[in-house]
This record gives sequence, C-alpha cells and structure tokens, in this order.
Amino acid sequence: MRGPAMTDVARLAGVSHQTVSRVLNGHPNVREQTRLRVQAAIAELGYRPNRAARALVTGRSQVIGVVAQNTTLYGPASLLAALEQTAAEEGFAVSVGSVRDLDQVSISEAVERHLAHRVAGIVVIAPVESAGEALEHLPKDVPLVTVDGDPGRPVPLVTVDQVAGAREATRHLLEAGHRTVWHVSGPADWFDSAGRIEGWREALQAAGAEVPPLVPADWSAASGYRCGQMLARMPEVTAVFTANDHLALGVLRALHEYGRKVPDEISVVGFDDVPEAAYFIPPLTTVRPDFAAVARASLDLLLAQFESGAVGELRQTIAPTLITRQSVAAPPR
Repeated sequence: MRGPAMTDVARLAGVSHQTVSRVLNGHPNVREQTRLRVQAAIAELGYRPNRAARALVTGRSQVIGVVAQNTTLYGPASLLAALEQTAAEEGFAVSVGSVRDLDQVSISEAVERHLAHRVAGIVVIAPVESAGEALEHLPKDVPLVTVDGDPGRPVPLVTVDQVAGAREATRHLLEAGHRTVWHVSGPADWFDSAGRIEGWREALQAAGAEVPPLVPADWSAASGYRCGQMLARMPEVTAVFTANDHLALGVLRALHEYGRKVPDEISVVGFDDVPEAAYFIPPLTTVRPDFAAVARASLDLLLAQFESGAVGELRQTIAPTLITRQSVAAPPR
C-alpha cells in the first residue's frame, strides 16, 4: 500500500500541489492561513516528502558529504558510523572525504570534491582548532553542519556537552569523599579536551577543592601509561579523571605495576565508554557520549537547511551520561 502523496495533501487542504510544494520549501509567498491548513493536512495524513523526487528538481543527489580526519580514535569513528546509520534511515547515502590533517587546504579540497558530486549537504567533523579557520572560507550557500567544532565560530554546530560530562565525572569522585581530583588531559588543540578541562576545573572550584596541576597527554593508552607512572609515585593522589578511556587503560596498567590498588587506593574515571571499558580491571566508571543523538541532531539541522533554507538553532548540545562501575570508591583513611 502506497503512502500519502503530495496530491493527497493538496486535496485535503483544498489547494494546488504547487502550493503544497511551496509550503514544504518554506516559500515566503504563502498566506499564513494556507500554510497552517497545509501543515495540518500533512500531519493528518502522515505525509513525508519524496526526497528522491526533490533531488531531481534541485539537482542535488541523495548523498551527504562528510569531511573527517583519517583516524581510528573511538569518538570520531563512532560518530561517523552513527551519521551513516542515521542518514540511511532518512534515505541518504554518505560519502566520506578522509583527510590526513584538518587544515584549511585539506578541508577545502575535500569540500570541493563533495560539491563536484552535487551532494545535498556537508557535515564536517571538526574537533581541532586548525579546522575552525578552514570553515570560514567555505562557500556560504552550501548547507553545512559542523560536529564537535569551535563554539566560537558562527557556523551551525552540534556537539557533545564535554563540560557537563567532565563536571559530572569530577563531582562523582568528590562525592565519593576525595579531597581533589587529578586530570590527565587530551591534546591541547582539541575542543573535546578543552571542554573536559573546563568541566573538571569548574567542578573542583564549585566544591572549594584544590585544583592540582594538569597532567597533559595525547589520546593513547601509552600516553596514559606514562602519566600513570608519575601519578603512581605520588601518595597524595587518590582520584584521577582521564580525558578518555584509553588514557584510563594506561593509567590502570601503571597503577597496577606500582602496586596501587584501584579503587581501594586510587579511583579512576574515564570518558567515552568504549566497548571494552566494562571489561577493564576493574570495570571502568566513565562518561558515555550519545553519538546517535549527535548524528540525529546534525542530520536534522542539515535537512532543515537544504529543504527549507532555514538554519534553525545554530547550536545544539547533547548531554552525555555517567556510567558507574567498579573503579571508584572512598579514599583510604
């Protein structure tokens, strides 16, 4: 059985199919009363626009172009998979333009390749500072959404609330009784890292706790291991929040080698909730970003742009969730 067509909407609303098309495309030359009548008919019938037909009219394909760094890091890789799944649910394919570096030249070239194939819109996964400048030089008439990009730039952005996630992780450790929390951070040029530092520091200051020196790292377990070797030799350290779960894995290994028991002597919280986190020793308490919700919000923002020309909210922030396991306990007396 076929679903409702545009002609069915037109018949129910008492208008022409051209008027229905204008309402769907956000055309300004439609009387408000007529617009409301058409929208009511759409809702009553459960009509969904035929995007394939619209692609023939607009000249755009049913493909969304994604620009992403060529990386196996869990966060970006999970986000890309979620984007592909969400796009498929809406009848779109995803074409990925992988770049080695997220700089102006690389991003611009990837976008131009997408535009040459007349993609419907573009999503740029832009988690580092160098990507921000490149976005300012992209064509202004291209439907575009950035994910985990620079919150200070005037482009449509969807991001995980890194600050809130880090704040909750740090507060969880403080509420367990720890006097302060040490933070093993991610790379300095990543917005994710900066947000997690901000949330960690905010939680400590709000609790009146001492803010210890930052322990800088990259995203790897090896880097976490090196930081863990230092922290393991410091008896005053009883709680550690790491910027991702791979850093936590390295820290746990170092603590084990130095005989510092987790969580009896030191508590550890990570970020990302990688699939292996539940099988660390001990199972890791961590912060879980909702990559599916980020992908959904990104696609909704993109669809709004190339279907009606309306951008809508320029900023959408998706809250993560604290997942409690067995790596946190009260500090030793």
